[in-house]
Amino acid sequence: METNEKKEEQILIRITGKDRPGLTASVMEILAHKDAKILDIGQTDIHSTLSLGILIRIDDEASGQVMKELLFKATELGVNIGFAPVTDEEYENWVGRQGKNRYILTIIGRTLSAKQIEAATKVITKQGLNIDSILRLTGRMSIKHPARNGKASIQFSLRGTPEDRQAMQKELMHISSEMEIDFSFQRDDMYRRMRRLICFDMDSTLIQTECIDELAERAGVGDQVKAITESAMRGEIDFKESFTRRVALLKGLDASVMEEIAQNMPITEGVDRLMFVLKHCGYKIAILSGGFTYFGEFLQRKYGIDYVYANELEIGEDGKLTGRYIGEIVDGHRKAELLKLIAQVEKVNLAQTIAVGDGANDLPMLSEAGLGIAFHAKPRVVANAKQSINTIGLDGVLYFLGFKDSYLGEQGNIN
Repeated sequence: METNEKKEEQILIRITGKDRPGLTASVMEILAHKDAKILDIGQTDIHSTLSLGILIRIDDEASGQVMKELLFKATELGVNIGFAPVTDEEYENWVGRQGKNRYILTIIGRTLSAKQIEAATKVITKQGLNIDSILRLTGRMSIKHPARNGKASIQFSLRGTPEDRQAMQKELMHISSEMEIDFSFQRDDMYRRMRRLICFDMDSTLIQTECIDELAERAGVGDQVKAITESAMRGEIDFKESFTRRVALLKGLDASVMEEIAQNMPITEGVDRLMFVLKHCGYKIAILSGGFTYFGEFLQRKYGIDYVYANELEIGEDGKLTGRYIGEIVDGHRKAELLKLIAQVEKVNLAQTIAVGDGANDLPMLSEAGLGIAFHAKPRVVANAKQSINTIGLDGVLYFLGFKDSYLGEQGNIN
């Protein structure tokens, strides 16, 4: 008994050549005329040269005519076209692989060379991960004006499961220190695409100084306080103990010097751009600092920051610092608690949070956050963080969040 059931087949169409407006529409017009189903489609564009792939399922009686019309259209448009059959079994095997874990590997540097990318991709291959796509996040490099090339970032979309994630992380961090390149390796899930709360350390993160050191210089105890600060940031002494000792050395300093320090705080590279974008995109922003509220509130007014938790210096009736502080010390443990508290208040899942800091007392909140980033951090912090930025400014955080320069103007304006 004869059957009139139509047979269908899969054909992979590959188109390469000079990109031009209307090319995709012309191809789709031909496919639509023969009721082709689009099973997959993808396009990249490098230096005005496109590479377009379309996987279709079509009636096998119509496929010949479609390929003929596409060949004529390709000649008319001045592009190259090729066809490859895909069996039902090959297609189903490909579909079955889509259930594997997905990850995003982001690479950042002042510039990126083939040698650096080779090192990163070798680590990926060694771990059994497959690269599905590669996306450039930063703008195109200028040859005539190299001074404009301040940063470079590439994002790899990966599929699979690392054979040894800890070993992979260790290798990436080794490459980072050896080749002046930064990495972020994140699970590509809904939380990565929906980050909502970001918490920053202040001193040596948002600003390029330690405010307590600035106060100490004016009090004439700079060397003593700096030595204690550095020891605490390296994790050699307890933060609460070091904080109490340092504040005591400030006794008798006129509190009016804080305004002059605040007005002249050196803002870290990239902060203006980063804050503009975060506020524009609706992120909640917090400062969780072992520094002082006076300076945190100054930055809060400057950037519209939502929360500030830091330490408050006690000021006597004579307008001088007493050498004591008011309230509970914001140390590493307290920072982690505050991150969780703010997330609860804002109804944000912890997996949607970001923490950025440089010191040992930032490690608890970096570990607690969905994305913890060590920024120009001390060796101990980098060794324990999963992501770090050491090569560019704080706006490098945007690339770890998946932002592209094409979304942003020179000062962070979103197009």
